[in-house]
Amino acid sequence: MNLRDLNYLIALADLRHFGKAAEACFVSQPTLSTQIRKLEDELGVALIERAPRKVMLTRAGQDAVQRARRIVAEVQELKDAARRSRDPESGSLRLGVFPTLGPYLLPHVVPPLRESFPQLELLLVEEKSDVLLQRLRDGKLDAALLALPLHDEQLHAQFLFEEPFLFAAPSGHPLARQRRMAVDALGSETLLLLEDGHCLRDQALDVCRLTGAQEKSGFRATSLETLRQMVAAGVGVTLLPALSVHSPILQSPTIQLIPFQSPAPSRRIALVWRKSSALDGFLQRLGTRIAELAQAQLAQA
Repeated sequence: MNLRDLNYLIALADLRHFGKAAEACFVSQPTLSTQIRKLEDELGVALIERAPRKVMLTRAGQDAVQRARRIVAEVQELKDAARRSRDPESGSLRLGVFPTLGPYLLPHVVPPLRESFPQLELLLVEEKSDVLLQRLRDGKLDAALLALPLHDEQLHAQFLFEEPFLFAAPSGHPLARQRRMAVDALGSETLLLLEDGHCLRDQALDVCRLTGAQEKSGFRATSLETLRQMVAAGVGVTLLPALSVHSPILQSPTIQLIPFQSPAPSRRIALVWRKSSALDGFLQRLGTRIAELAQAQLAQA
């Protein structure tokens, strides 16, 4: 058994097709199939259920793939540790960020980060939070910007900043004339929210449960921009994170943004990485710099 065979198994589990997995691993299909057979013989158990047009993992195969991912990730960590010990701020860093944060934070953060770490190549990945978490666990990301709380003993979370929410309403809405509003005022409102899978939806629902507000039935937006445009069109009201309404993001003149009185509803953002990561010391420094930049941007509100 070797790492190459484990990578073949992982590729087959991800793609569920011998030809595509072989292509992804830059080998012929017979070669990949033979190595998978040898791996099964060595383990003494079937890993793959071979149907005519479908590849499925057996229960033993599912367990083997999970273990293989951890092994491959640990080996990569070993290589990273050796490389980072020579020059911890050089090379590439795979950083994940979720869609309701990335477009509004990264433009303010990435250019200064390049100045602070000129030898670092940032490879940015934007996905929903659950996808980022899985890629982080699988070793496909080095770190990710995620909303707290997280419940995973394998991951370390460094708190960076707290981002308040603002109430977004059409200009003719009764609350639009207020300079600041109490969060309890949401109790009579019906909010437009994002679809399932967005952590901002979960955060907004937490506010709804706290205040007694309801979700508008029959509508779930796929993006923050859709929410913004629906409010501008007078369809309803919503909550928007503070960074999403800062310059250079242009706001519609038909939207009124009202901050909340203290304590305002908010979300807490952290930089998250595996506790076993060889990049631990560097990621702490990176997180500190991101926190400084984000807090400076929020202070301009």
